[in-house]
Amino acid sequence: MLEARTLTKRFDQTLALDELDLTVEAGEIFCLLGANGAGKTTTINLFLGFLEPTAGTASIDGLVVGDNPLEAKRKVAYIPEQVNLYRNLSGLENLAYFTALAGHGERSDSDLLEVLDKVGLDRSAAERRVGTYSKGMRQKVGIAIAIAKDAKALLLDEPTSGLDPKASNEFSVLLGDLAGRGVAVLMATHDLFRAKEVGHRVGIMRSGRLVDTLSTDTIAHQDLESLYLRHMHGDASPSSTSDLEVAAS
Repeated sequence: MLEARTLTKRFDQTLALDELDLTVEAGEIFCLLGANGAGKTTTINLFLGFLEPTAGTASIDGLVVGDNPLEAKRKVAYIPEQVNLYRNLSGLENLAYFTALAGHGERSDSDLLEVLDKVGLDRSAAERRVGTYSKGMRQKVGIAIAIAKDAKALLLDEPTSGLDPKASNEFSVLLGDLAGRGVAVLMATHDLFRAKEVGHRVGIMRSGRLVDTLSTDTIAHQDLESLYLRHMHGDASPSSTSDLEVAAS
């Protein structure tokens, strides 16, 4: 569903992303871990078409983003660290607007309210201006947009940053529900705990390279943290993953 093939991005002399090969299947949640500058946000922006690759391709549902920018955007929803909604419109009005932009303007207010119900936004809040919302409430509207536009893929950049534990857990449950609908989810995050809890696989990035990929059901929290820190200090290799998987099994 989401596919990167030798995806590379340079900014002048800086190699921000170095020949990334990555596939996220329908119904899978893949979490990208790494320090600031590791290449996580660059990867997201290339899939969104916000940046042009220096080499390689990013594809969504079989469409190469660079060759089919409008069609690819219709298949994807995006939730950044701060969800961009119109503050003077209500949650329902924002949902109606962005759903119409995605080509689903036939959805009635009643239909859209049901979607907001599914993501846990109170009916009273749905009619209030988004400017009064907490971050968690704005993210629920973002998830509702993904559902209402029938997005095939969801891209997230640090979505749980600044959320309290309850809101973060609620958000993770919503991601799991989307994956259950067959949506491919790619999330860039610093939150190792949340990545382990919600992700099916995690990838560790360092200096623009994907240096390790592993299944979350084969590794414990402590071992994931240990592996991550070893990569951040440059003293781990991809082969170290198998050792940790054996230890965790």
